[in-house]
Amino acid sequence: MPDSAPFLVVGLGNPGPEYDWTPHNFGFLVVEELARRAGIRLHTRECQAVTGRGPWRGRQLWLAEPQTYMNLSGQAVRQLLAKRPVDGWVAVCDELDLPLGAMRLRERGSAGSHNGLRSIVASLGTTEFARLRLGIAPGHRVEDRVEFVLHRWGKAERARAEETAATAADAIEMMMAEGVAKAMSLYNTPSRPAGEA
Repeated sequence: MPDSAPFLVVGLGNPGPEYDWTPHNFGFLVVEELARRAGIRLHTRECQAVTGRGPWRGRQLWLAEPQTYMNLSGQAVRQLLAKRPVDGWVAVCDELDLPLGAMRLRERGSAGSHNGLRSIVASLGTTEFARLRLGIAPGHRVEDRVEFVLHRWGKAERARAEETAATAADAIEMMMAEGVAKAMSLYNTPSRPAGEA
């Protein structure tokens, strides 16, 4: 198994402690949850990312947190994919068009308004990659999107984010074991909170 091609999970976010527990770093939370479960240390610096590798559930798992800042995430992803063959991969990011706690896994598709996904599409020249979007929208209108995605979550938001990161890790485990379609059927959630018209 050590020589088998790994499954790559790229969590999108911004480097540095000032961005910890901000909505834009949701992808990092998921990578760190997977690292905790698999006993993988995120300590290798390669391809403009902090990475870790190890066996998990009968597969090799390769975890990465790009250190390029969100808008240049594609540079790190391109280098990671060029460094070694992978047996599937997924990008994990925040999504302001989904409420906090919701998630949307897709096999492919447009980048939408997310600058990290846009950078990956531009760097790879394709939209043919899986992405797991995690909702961050509050229950009120967001006037300044940039300010919102970089603000620190409060205690209740942080707890909900931790729960969602754990569920997202479950979804990725399912994706690795039984494929994207199965994970989509079990883990994709409605775009609106329950009870909202």
